[in-house]
Amino acid sequence: MAHAEQAGTADPPPATVRRPLGRLLVILPLAGTIVVGAALAWSLTRNPREIPSALVGKPVPTFDLPAVEGRSAGLSSADLAGEVSLVNVFASWCTACREEHPLFMALKAEGAVPIHGLNYKDKPADAAEWLDKLGDPYTRTGADRDGRVAIDWGVYGVPETFVVSAEGRIVHKHIGPLTRRDLDETILPLVRRLRTGAGEPQAGTERKP
Repeated sequence: MAHAEQAGTADPPPATVRRPLGRLLVILPLAGTIVVGAALAWSLTRNPREIPSALVGKPVPTFDLPAVEGRSAGLSSADLAGEVSLVNVFASWCTACREEHPLFMALKAEGAVPIHGLNYKDKPADAAEWLDKLGDPYTRTGADRDGRVAIDWGVYGVPETFVVSAEGRIVHKHIGPLTRRDLDETILPLVRRLRTGAGEPQAGTERKP
């Protein structure tokens, strides 16, 4: 009987054991809330249309691509030195490329800036037909049939457009189809600044719609 009473009346754990455990149960949720809140605050301060880019400010990757079927001039890294230009990554199977294509045709007609095409993972006949049907705004067009050059350029998908300085450096990257507003507010002003020697951007960012 005495043994049973002893078993049923075990002493509670000391307060020194309970207190650290209680503090831990309070601190862990609080710490998690602080971390989540800090991450949310950081994300709200960033422009969702800009993401870090390791390529901005660096020389274009070394490459040499043959011309798209039916075109006489291919595209290489050497072709991107000497003048400010745009490099547009496109494909005949890309719906968004079709949306922005009239803008490049207009830029060509205006003589605003040389545009070079990087044809991404396309069938030769399809690329040629696409340019023949919609018009060819490109000074040079390289056929990147296996997509390896696009990988070196850090391409996420098509379309993407790069601004390249006369020194052959990538100074801006736009992800997604260009709009007239993108051209008027970002791309063309940057082209003008580069031509007048206003300098290249220091921070590496990519612009997306």
